[in-house]
Amino acid sequence: MAQEYEQYIFRNIKLAVGFIVIVIIVASGTMIFKSIPAGHVGVATFFGKVQEDTYAEGLHFPVNPLYKWTVYDARQKTHIEKATMPSQDQLTTNIDVSVQFRVNKDMAASILQDTGSAEQSVQVHLIPKLRSLLREQGKTVKRAEDFFLEETQHLLQDSLTMGLKDFLHMKGLTVERVLIRDIRLPAFILKAIEAKKEREQEVEKQKAELERFKTEQEQLLVQAEATRLAAEEEAKQIELLADARAYEIKKINEAMASNPAYIQLQALKALQSISKDPAAKIYFLNSDSPMPLPLMHMGDNVTK
Repeated sequence: MAQEYEQYIFRNIKLAVGFIVIVIIVASGTMIFKSIPAGHVGVATFFGKVQEDTYAEGLHFPVNPLYKWTVYDARQKTHIEKATMPSQDQLTTNIDVSVQFRVNKDMAASILQDTGSAEQSVQVHLIPKLRSLLREQGKTVKRAEDFFLEETQHLLQDSLTMGLKDFLHMKGLTVERVLIRDIRLPAFILKAIEAKKEREQEVEKQKAELERFKTEQEQLLVQAEATRLAAEEEAKQIELLADARAYEIKKINEAMASNPAYIQLQALKALQSISKDPAAKIYFLNSDSPMPLPLMHMGDNVTK
């Protein structure tokens, strides 16, 4: 009888367990398979124990209906951080940076085991390390205004990217890139930079004005030189004409001194002119003089 009773009890226990399993399966029908969305990875826990195998995107069947699931979004994410960076001149600059990162699918189980969700991993690992690196890198900049230099920004971005990559790699986060979004210097430095720019612009304006004046003066010099050359050429022509006229007069005088007939010829020409123009005047020349001189209006005094 005791043996039959034990068999009865054992059979009822099996029926109860089977019934419980059936109830669980029926109550959570989809729990016998698991669908992971695109770009995600699933991690299962069984009564609090993290399962080593991760589940990639897609449908998985069959799965333990008693699994509890944590799904990680493995697509690229961006974290924006607003921080202050002290430079060597003891001034503080406000800076905004963005960190492009993603969850490492192969380490999703480790993330859940060591930290928790992806959001917790960002809060525990990424943000504190990023702020620490920002403070450290800021101390390498000599002056606050140097943050505006393109070379300084490239160095900061590269240093922050490498520092985060090395640290977060073992934490299950893959850093793609750190980018500087905005830099805000102290107000008095901005005013000083603006004043400096205005002075530089004024200097450039003065340089341009000086260059324009220099060009104009060079043009005037060229024009003056051209005028001088033209005047010299004209003077030369006048001098040549004067020399020619003097030579002509000299020859006439020589002809008159050596050839009395020349005077008679000129007298005949004068008489010819009188016959054509009653207003013409008669001039008398002394042919005996070695240098004949004109005797104008001889007889005017006699008339008087």
